[in-house]
Amino acid sequence: MYNETITVPFWCEVSMPTTLTLKNIPDDVYDRLKLAAEMHRRSLNSEAIVCLEAVLAPTRIATGERLARARELRASLSATKFKAKDIDATKRQGRP
Repeated sequence: MYNETITVPFWCEVSMPTTLTLKNIPDDVYDRLKLAAEMHRRSLNSEAIVCLEAVLAPTRIATGERLARARELRASLSATKFKAKDIDATKRQGRP
């Protein structure tokens, strides 16, 4: 049995970036990624990471902000075009 202390380097405790290799990327997807990278002044790698983050880790909207957007949209609608009873009737169409 060992009674010695094991030292783990600090860098092992920190999450290290992972390398990902993509194969068989369709030419049109590659071209679009390359164009987007140029437009945003990023490398292909950085642009791919930004695209993946946007799809897989979208930013969350605070509840208050979501409610404010809904209220703003509702206020912008004409009350004569969208009546509550008409909306309810439309929602119930085709339901048992």
